[in-house]
Parts: sequence; C-alpha cells; structure tokens
Amino acid sequence: MQRWLESIHARARARLGNGHVASYIPALARQDPGRLGIAICTNAGEVYAAGDARTAFSIQSIAKVLLLALALRTHGEALWQRVGLNPSGMPFNSLAQLEAERGKPRNPFINAGAIAVTDRLVSAFATPDKHLQDVARRLAGNATILIDDEVLESEWQHRSRNAAMAYLMKAFGNIDNDVDAVLRCYFSSCALAMSCADLAVAMNFLAAEGEARTMGERFVSPGLARRLNAIMSTCGMYDAAGDFAYRVGLPAKSGVGGGIVAIVPGRMSICAWSPALDDSGNSVAAQYALELLAEELDNPLPMA
Repeated sequence: MQRWLESIHARARARLGNGHVASYIPALARQDPGRLGIAICTNAGEVYAAGDARTAFSIQSIAKVLLLALALRTHGEALWQRVGLNPSGMPFNSLAQLEAERGKPRNPFINAGAIAVTDRLVSAFATPDKHLQDVARRLAGNATILIDDEVLESEWQHRSRNAAMAYLMKAFGNIDNDVDAVLRCYFSSCALAMSCADLAVAMNFLAAEGEARTMGERFVSPGLARRLNAIMSTCGMYDAAGDFAYRVGLPAKSGVGGGIVAIVPGRMSICAWSPALDDSGNSVAAQYALELLAEELDNPLPMA
C-alpha cells in the first residue's frame, strides 16, 4: 500500500501550480503552494504517508467536524434546534442567508453554523479550546499538537465578518455566551496545527463506526458516526460539495489551510494537503489526489 500511495502522490503533483493560497488570513498567505502530502489510516491502525504528510498545517474548517462531534456528544439532538442540516448553496461566510433565516445557520460546516456549535461548547466547558486541543491530541495519538498562536492572532485581527455573523445570531437569540469568548474558541479550533498523518489517525473513528483506536474507546456511537459522514457528504466541501461527491464519492471536509479529510466507511480515513485552493476554497492538488485514490479503491490494493 505504501508504493500505491506514493504513486498517487506522484501523479497528483501534476496539479501543483494551480490555484492560490488563502490570502484573507495573513498567516496562511505565506504557505508554500508547492507542498503536497497524503496519509491513510486503515481501520487496523496501519498508517501510510507520502510526500509532506508529516508536516503540520493549520486545519481550519476541518476542525468543524471535531466541534460538531463534541457538541453532539454533549448536547445530543437538541443541537439541531440551533443549526440546520442542509447544504447552503451560498458562500461559507454569507450574512444574507443568515439574516433571511433569522439567525439559524443552514448547516454546521459553514462559518455561522460552526460558531453556533462552538457557543454550545463554551457553555459546556470551562476552557473549551484546551479541551478541543486535548481531544485532538488523544484522537491523533500525538501529545505535541498545539494551537498555532500566530494563526489564531491573525484570525482574531481579521474577525470582522465572523463577528458580524455571531452578533447577528445573538440578536436572534441563537448565541448564549459572550461573542468574543465564542469567537476566540472558534478561531483556536481552526488554528490547530496537525499533519496529514495526525488527521488521518484522528478522524479514523468516522471510518470505524465511532471507535477511536488511539483512545481505546468508542468516541461516538456507530449511528452518530454514520450521520457525521452524511453531513460531510452533503456539506463538507463548501458550495462545491455536489461536484466533489460526484467526482470522488467519499464523505469529506476541507479547510482553507489546504487540507481535506475523507472517509471510506469500514476501511480507512485519509487526509490530503496542499495549500493552493480553487475558487470554492478547496485544495486543487489534494482534491485530485483523493480523486485518484477513490478511482482505485475498488481494485485489489498492493499491501507492500
């Protein structure tokens, strides 16, 4: 499987040079667009990595999966009174849709939805950002994972639009806590620095019916793992979710740091990363790597 993964990495490099790194967060604008990594964690716990798969990067919106899993563990189905379950069909930071729908975000993977989910965690935990960091460390089996303070401060200094969404939701009664406290926690989650290998291992619970091998416990129920995968399929790739679903066919969540996590239920979790993004905010080369991988999943895979 290692040689197979390295072959996919080599072919996916053909897409390097396309797209642009995220520039609206200055700390991300300095990323090297020539980086490309891909890692797989099988449900047996085997990890395979190619390219820059051991290099840490800002996970950005991939954190929304962890935020949602923790909020559902804490608040259960009552969470859906605060946030919807449907694709937005609008940019991930749309204020117009939020205003029209009276402060209830369309889904938990657009920014407003993730901020509403974060508000539930701020209500539940004394230090929710540290709790999330600890969970990420335990899921990945890596105690060195940190919140990148430079990225956090960069997002904080350029928070105007996210703050506008948060205050709009608060005006409609959909944010309970202090807006700055909620935003600080939200930005902290996005500023987690993890590698492809870290994320492939950490997200394997979604491929293994909720079982987190590194934690030695069931992180979420099999039913919740299935539902999280369903939301990733419909909402995980911003407003290009349908296109990605057609081309790749796997539940996935992307981030503007260039990472994409994808799940093959019952078999493996995958993370690909390359910083240059398309117009929808999804990594060009990482998408192509996952497309190549998905095309070959039905073939017998070499295990050497």
